[in-house]
Amino acid sequence: MSQKTENDGATKDTAPDGAEALEKLNANLAKVEALSTRLVAAMGQRTPSDQGLSGPSQDLYLKAGAAYWTEAIANPGKLLEQQAMYWGQAMAQYMEMRDALAAGQMPVIADSDLPDDKRFANPLWKTHPYFNFVRHQYVLGSDAIRKAVTELEGLDSKDKQRVEFFASQVIELFSPTNYFATNPDALEKAVETEGESLVQGLENLVRDFEAHGGELLPTLADPDAFEVGVNIGTCEGSVVYRNRMLELIQYAPTTEKVHKIPLIIFPPWINKFYVLDLKPQNSLIKWAVDQGYTLFVASWKNPDETYADVGLQDYVEDGYLAAIEQVKEITGEKQVNAVGYCIAGTTLNLTLGLMKKRGDKSIKSATFFTTLTDFSVQGEFTPFLQDDFVDAIERQIAQDGVLSSYFMSKTMSFLRSKDLIYGPAVRSYMMGETPPAFDLLYWNGDSTNLPGKMAKEYLRGLCQSNALATDGFELGGETLSLKDVTVPVCAIACKTDHIAPWVDCFRGVTKMGSKDKTFIVSESGHIAGIVNPPSKKKYGHFTNPKVSGEAADWLEAADFNEGSWWPQWDSWLKPRSGAQIAARAPGDNGREILAPAPGSYVKEGKKL
Repeated sequence: MSQKTENDGATKDTAPDGAEALEKLNANLAKVEALSTRLVAAMGQRTPSDQGLSGPSQDLYLKAGAAYWTEAIANPGKLLEQQAMYWGQAMAQYMEMRDALAAGQMPVIADSDLPDDKRFANPLWKTHPYFNFVRHQYVLGSDAIRKAVTELEGLDSKDKQRVEFFASQVIELFSPTNYFATNPDALEKAVETEGESLVQGLENLVRDFEAHGGELLPTLADPDAFEVGVNIGTCEGSVVYRNRMLELIQYAPTTEKVHKIPLIIFPPWINKFYVLDLKPQNSLIKWAVDQGYTLFVASWKNPDETYADVGLQDYVEDGYLAAIEQVKEITGEKQVNAVGYCIAGTTLNLTLGLMKKRGDKSIKSATFFTTLTDFSVQGEFTPFLQDDFVDAIERQIAQDGVLSSYFMSKTMSFLRSKDLIYGPAVRSYMMGETPPAFDLLYWNGDSTNLPGKMAKEYLRGLCQSNALATDGFELGGETLSLKDVTVPVCAIACKTDHIAPWVDCFRGVTKMGSKDKTFIVSESGHIAGIVNPPSKKKYGHFTNPKVSGEAADWLEAADFNEGSWWPQWDSWLKPRSGAQIAARAPGDNGREILAPAPGSYVKEGKKL
């Protein structure tokens, strides 16, 4: 606070007078008292079923402990060496600091060997003795934990991977940036704002507890910055069909002529479809319409407890097959081209298999975005796909009828806890910042529940048993396998995708029965690699016409192409989409328009 003094007319910093400071203190104390009452009430909302998904079973800890002590007895020198190395390095740092102080020098440790980490960007981590020492000790401790776990013997590969994952969570949890007393950014902000940042942080904390029923999940984007259908998900279209599973949206044409064969996209029902229509500049929906396709998109119902008995067959029969029949009826065509994204791509495989068994040729070609069909390698999801976690999920489902969106969001967040949990928590709760107005993060937080039966079938039958890629998955009275997928296939995977790794997507495609396969690998991850418009010229893609053998060999022989894969897909899809005809608009054939896009299902909030 600056004010002019009477003596010299100069402006200089002065503290607020006593009355003003006291008034501000009392106001903040009143806020803290009210927020504390709300916080206690919010934390009391936590239900007993929430407790069941708090971590792995005790068996994992027992196995890890047994492996540790067995190794300690069999090879005590190895463990002593690990401990001695850690103690020696920690003491060496302490001695270096002490000697510098004794010599009257600034006691900081050179950090040339430390890995780059944006959490430690504040210059004080390098120049201030306290923060410098804390950071170096954290890095030493982290390395010691990783080394001890990595060299642990006597565990099978899955248990080893799980121990490593949970050890990494401990490391992330204890980062000094996560604690007020060891975070220079938070301390500086508190001083600058005279504590106002801490009050605002407490308010943000209470808001998140209240929003998630007593559980803590940081809000990633400003919840008031976007409204679906107003400034996000705005592509022009109409809801032309609705049942208990989905709303079918037909988009308005932007070209005078369109391809004869219509295109239908099935997005994943784990999140909402407007990830493909965030804004006009990166909307895959708008782009597809602009290329002259009559486009339909499924907007899935966000289920509540009344959907407990809805399974994968319901999604196939009342979702995919019902929507395809409506598209055929509206357009007068006998076939459609279909797209499935993520879990919707997996289920499109089931749909194609069932249609093959029934002799139904309604799908002319299939496109898969980041789709897993062979789950023999569970990758980063291994910690969450073992019996103890799935058993706990089934207990939660038995009580609530659905797999709550909260648990889905929490699982995805822990796969990238530094960026999706601790980073946002620090900015929101310790810095008092408002979450950013970021459309993709807003969509990421707008998650949905999964019907109980469907979730169990997916986890047990597809992920754990890998039935679709091995012995066959039972659905609709038929045994379905990847060999039953015989239509032309184009699959797009993403090079750094941690949810559906491209090598696993590739393996599944090679097992499909189709003789006409195209495989494309986009740069970037699960969302950014797909939502990659040509106008940005940001991420390139790899192509190789030979879709067989090992993934590594495919990539080594692949050609790299600058820019988005969208035009490449368009070149593949056009020859399979028929001749040009007059554009079709929603309602042209007398079909009743139920609502303007994006419809009502997409606006339904979290049910539990």
